[in-house]
Amino acid sequence: MPDHPANRLIHETSPYLLQHAYNPVAWYPWGEEALAAARAEDKPIFLSIGYSACHWCHVMERESFENPATAALMNELFINIKVDREERPDLDAIYMDAVQAMTGQGGWPMSVFLTPDGRPFYGGTYFPPQPRYGMPSFEQVLRSVADAYRQRRDQVEGQADRLTAMLRRAATLGAQAVDLGSDILHDAIARLHENFDDQHGGFGGRPKFPQPMTLDFILTQYRHTGDLDTLYMAELTLEQMALGGLYDQLGGGFHRYSVDEVWLVPHFEKMLYDNAQLLRTYLHAWQVTERPLYRRIVDETIDYVLREMTAPGGGFYSTQDADSEGEEGKFFLWTTREVEELLDPRAAGVFETYYGMSDRGNFEGKNILYVSRAVENVAQRFGMREDEVNELLAQARATLFARRELRIKPGRDEKILAEWNGLMIHALAECGAVLGRADALRAAQDAADFILTHMSAEDGKLFRSYKDGRARFNAYLEDYAALARSLVALYETTFDLRYLGEASRLTQLMFAQFHDAEGGGFFQTGRDHEALVVRRKDYIDNAIPSGNSMAAELLLRLAVLVDNPDYRREATRILLTMKEAMASQPTGFGRMLCALDTLLSPSREVAIVGDPADPATQALLAEVRRRYLPDTVVALKRPDEESMLPLLSGRTLVEGRPAAYVCQNYACKLPVTDPAALAAQLEG
Repeated sequence: MPDHPANRLIHETSPYLLQHAYNPVAWYPWGEEALAAARAEDKPIFLSIGYSACHWCHVMERESFENPATAALMNELFINIKVDREERPDLDAIYMDAVQAMTGQGGWPMSVFLTPDGRPFYGGTYFPPQPRYGMPSFEQVLRSVADAYRQRRDQVEGQADRLTAMLRRAATLGAQAVDLGSDILHDAIARLHENFDDQHGGFGGRPKFPQPMTLDFILTQYRHTGDLDTLYMAELTLEQMALGGLYDQLGGGFHRYSVDEVWLVPHFEKMLYDNAQLLRTYLHAWQVTERPLYRRIVDETIDYVLREMTAPGGGFYSTQDADSEGEEGKFFLWTTREVEELLDPRAAGVFETYYGMSDRGNFEGKNILYVSRAVENVAQRFGMREDEVNELLAQARATLFARRELRIKPGRDEKILAEWNGLMIHALAECGAVLGRADALRAAQDAADFILTHMSAEDGKLFRSYKDGRARFNAYLEDYAALARSLVALYETTFDLRYLGEASRLTQLMFAQFHDAEGGGFFQTGRDHEALVVRRKDYIDNAIPSGNSMAAELLLRLAVLVDNPDYRREATRILLTMKEAMASQPTGFGRMLCALDTLLSPSREVAIVGDPADPATQALLAEVRRRYLPDTVVALKRPDEESMLPLLSGRTLVEGRPAAYVCQNYACKLPVTDPAALAAQLEG
């Protein structure tokens, strides 16, 4: 039995909030009840924002929120609100902007103090139970903030007013009255070269994040320039991430980020959105280079997602924790003794050598598996052929994986989020089509059908989150944009017009709910959303593409498929808003730079007429799909179909055979029926 009675979080569906339901803190979920209590009691609000896979969120809970004395102080001095940032990205973004303005940094758990009307006036991230590393204790912070609120109210109000004014100014960004040119792309690549770690890959120092959007942008620029130094930035980074501890060498899939500069020691949580984006980036790298390593990473990561992150009824779960049994990374770590108990001496020696294992370990006395040397080096050392080493390693991985499956697994946050599912649907649709992975494509379709069925209101609007049979929270711009973009991807892989129709419907809702007709771009929250201290616009690509970046990409794609030049104009307005920032801060605008590249590149369309089940049609599609062609849209109609799409109007079989029409801005070359002829047109 819990030591304390349940607080108000017991009625929530979020696993993160439910983790705190038996804290002695009198937590409220965000809502009018909490805000009314703050007004009635004239107490400041302590707002704690985190997520279930967050290691330091668990630490602060154990140290402070489960401590009866600390909880009593919180209950006496504050109205305490707990928020899952994954359910409420609007609150997270607003108050993260405020914390970063106050402290110069941000992160989770986020700890923010608000006036009863929701204006921030003080904040930080993790606070320890005792003073250390120059940080005050959490109790000191609580007493100091409460004292300031009671004794120096004018100062508190002044700080709240200044921060709120700053937040509102940021929300008024509009399109700059200038043109967009390729110089932005060139300047962005030059800046990336300056910040590139040419020894270990990635950008900047530690901690290092995967940054798949930036890598995708680099691949687009290599396509245009053929510059091998540009390609090297992507290749070294992708290789080092895949061989390092950031990647789960036994089970596939990527951890959140690396705490060091060499990609060895990760924070062990796994996020759906990271793996969705990295799937596409490694697929694109494989299309560009045909390196087997990239193909293997894609296949293994798909296997991980289908095995660990897919809900039985369709849809994808959100995260897996860093901790298991209360220890960070315990599920993923190995000792040499454990390996030697499972493998024969020769196999153990090869495995430990290849994966950099030692008796001392590389993480708290145990080993994070990483590829420490090339197979040919291991083969020479053990007097074996390379194919023998590869076979032995494959068998050893299977043995250790089977044993690892018997361990207590990290916790899994099983809520289904529309935005993150959109990212994964897009990835699996693309990977499934390019690699012939029917299981991946089916999972993408099941997820799309689940969201459209179970996460849509009667009026067609989306919900953000689904858990335990309940769809909750108004969807945000990023939910609409990500899901609609994924449905376009599903159309381009299945050619089922239902998906394109749903994408168009969601795009129209996106305009109705979020569009800023006067200033351009889209607000994060809809017209019928609750009033917050600011209605913000999100342009910066962080771990997840911004809502406006995804909207721009969606609109540029749909503009070609449905021949709607208004969509292109609206995408242009978004990109004009961030013109200067894209060039000077490219790692903060990776997805937006990809959209800009699409805008500046000649539009290319491939219209195919044929039965998708016909091998001749499949051969034409395969010729398109094996290439990295981010600026090319694909549409298909069956021979007996009358398509509503302008791109397919008047297209016919050629002498009874499936045909491909390669077009630029709807001006088409002669149709071809032979894959080699299609290849020549695509390369031309």
